[in-house]
Amino acid sequence: MTVTSRICWFVLVAFALVATACFSQSTSAADEDLPTLTKRLQSEKPVFAKRQQDLLTARYDLADRPAKGVTMSRGKPVQEGVRVKLPSGATWEKLAAMKPEEIKQKSLWPAGFLPLPHPHHEAGGMIFPKFLIEETKKQTARDLTRFDLDFDLPDHFLPEFPAPIYLTTRPDLGDVSQGKLVTLDNFDDLFKDILNPKQLEGLRLLVTPFPQQQFNATADRRSLKAHQGVACFDCHANGHTNASTHTVGDIRPNEHRHRIDTPTLRGLNVQRLFGSQRALKTVEDFTEFEQRAAYFDGIPADAARKGTNVLERGSQVHFMSEFQSILDFPPAPKLNVFGKLDPAKASPAELRGQEVFFGKGQCATCHTAPYYTDNQMHNLKVERFFKEVTVNGRKASADGPIKTFPLRGIKDSAPYLHDDRLLTLEDTVEFFNLVLELKLNAQEKQDLTAFMRSL
Repeated sequence: MTVTSRICWFVLVAFALVATACFSQSTSAADEDLPTLTKRLQSEKPVFAKRQQDLLTARYDLADRPAKGVTMSRGKPVQEGVRVKLPSGATWEKLAAMKPEEIKQKSLWPAGFLPLPHPHHEAGGMIFPKFLIEETKKQTARDLTRFDLDFDLPDHFLPEFPAPIYLTTRPDLGDVSQGKLVTLDNFDDLFKDILNPKQLEGLRLLVTPFPQQQFNATADRRSLKAHQGVACFDCHANGHTNASTHTVGDIRPNEHRHRIDTPTLRGLNVQRLFGSQRALKTVEDFTEFEQRAAYFDGIPADAARKGTNVLERGSQVHFMSEFQSILDFPPAPKLNVFGKLDPAKASPAELRGQEVFFGKGQCATCHTAPYYTDNQMHNLKVERFFKEVTVNGRKASADGPIKTFPLRGIKDSAPYLHDDRLLTLEDTVEFFNLVLELKLNAQEKQDLTAFMRSL
């Protein structure tokens, strides 16, 4: 055997080993027939559900405690208060006075500030809130229930449903959703007189289900019946978010994969990076990537076997992006054309919060007005504060750089951060107060929250 032949042989062996490791979970599932797989996973379901609920209860105050007089765009109450629980004997003031090294050494980093695992992190995959499942089934007879697990976070922490839809092209119309979840069943009736033919075709594709890792026709799926698949707007309901989650397809090994916070598509036209970490440069890149890879956990062999949908870039992908790019932020009547507060409309607390945001809080370093994003990636290096630990299958370690999400309309988009670990804006303020070592006092924190609710 020549040297070249040996090199080629070793490369092939290495590739085979990597492929075996990547495909092991799918292969083990495929070795079982569907009835056997269903029975086994359903028997395991209560164990993992309890494990996740025990984790959430230990980390957070999950009570339904709405803020007085603060609602989302259509009227759903916004939850208030810091919900992350502190370690025994700690206070937010004590932690803020400590250096990251000291917090790490004494293991005082709040557990709720660690990465949040997927509802069943070892299994992963798309999982939807019950209200989305029920409405989708009612309209289209398509059942997004997984027989092996359910969504984990309480409904009162999630975005309102169905969310209103605002269009940059027709701001005079306000919410154009008519209070309905947009699906393949009703999109044409709702939008045929508002959109041009290209935009309407893009919307049709966004509400059309295509095969996905857990929802397809193969015997290792996670739906009881053979399935058409998942639509873009199953997660990005009405072009917004319903907090559906998944695990990222572009990180290995599995314990390092992030739970995904489904971001809103509102204001997509002002964004220049897509994907929380991938930094894809156009929404067309992102749309094509999702269908080819993310839908199948980044496993091309599974995509081919389960029925990947290869979108045509020049027409289908372009049309989808054209509709996505006219989704607007919700109205913010207290902001002027520069994205700052109008003093005649804002409260004293909101005005003080704006001063903190653009001053001591350093928020505007990344979240620049008027849309409150700099379209950059930033590494918060949160790993400075805690020792590496594995919780419910998720290894808490360095996250790396994360894109700056816009803060316009942020009160409508809970939970927060790229993996939903922060349930309220108050949690978010406490998190960044420690991570950025800001040393904000109690009044400054309250004012900062009030300002962000006005965006």
